[in-house]
Amino acid sequence: MPSAAAPNLADKDAEPFLEVDPSGRYGRYADLLGTGAVKKVYRGFDQEEGIEVAWNQVRLRSFAEDPQVIDRLYAEVRLLRSLRHVNIIALHRVWMDAQNGTLNFITEVCTSGNLREYRRRHRHVSLKALKKWARQILRGIEYLHAHEPCIIHRDINCSNVFINGNIGQVKIGDLGLAAIVEDRGHVAHSVLGTPEFMAPELYDEDYTEQVDIYSFGMCVLEMVTMEIPYSECDSVAKIYRKVTAGVRPAAMDKVKDPEVRAFIERCLGVPRARPSASDLLADPFFSGLDDDSHTAS
Repeated sequence: MPSAAAPNLADKDAEPFLEVDPSGRYGRYADLLGTGAVKKVYRGFDQEEGIEVAWNQVRLRSFAEDPQVIDRLYAEVRLLRSLRHVNIIALHRVWMDAQNGTLNFITEVCTSGNLREYRRRHRHVSLKALKKWARQILRGIEYLHAHEPCIIHRDINCSNVFINGNIGQVKIGDLGLAAIVEDRGHVAHSVLGTPEFMAPELYDEDYTEQVDIYSFGMCVLEMVTMEIPYSECDSVAKIYRKVTAGVRPAAMDKVKDPEVRAFIERCLGVPRARPSASDLLADPFFSGLDDDSHTAS
């Protein structure tokens, strides 16, 4: 990197970087964009392109006794770096900081935050706009599932979908729980995800990429009702009992449009009856929408 692009530590007016990546290209500021169980997301800056980015940092202390887990995590994130789709948050750089025990990765940042917060800020949204958002999420899911090897996101929910509100562009992010599936038949993994959005078979640890279709259905439900599914339950155990028994969330009763309700039900069906992302993109639910190729091409 040219020395002219390096931060000038003598410039007191400049916002200081708390950390710089090994290449010297990306800097991390102090302010948090978001936080999760094992990950914090900070505002960052790409000095080469002159754009803001998201600096994701995973604490690896909880995996300290199992280097194989760290190796697999690192390998999977590197694979995710190769993904390029307009409806998937782009991953630019990944590195391990052994001294501080962190896995760091730089991703693009969406100007309007996540879809859950955006929807709550903007309560008056037409069904047409909601369908456009849903279609873009599906395009991202279709891309992940068609990838070789297949990628299951496993944590599709409105807080992991991000939006550039000025152009209505929606992107799937937070691929930290994604599973890389070499065998397209099915995969058994540990129970991971957000309970309210997890398909019943995820709890059985024997599932296919169809779990993402179920989660997508719950996303559509939340977009329409502005209510997180199963918010009537006060514990994960109660959610688990309802999900595994096939009891729909109370929010379904708020969906008055029969077309919307039928579409959500298609997504929530038993695994073998669930359509693929490609099937859903061809559903009459999306007919009549104008082309939004400027946001999804």
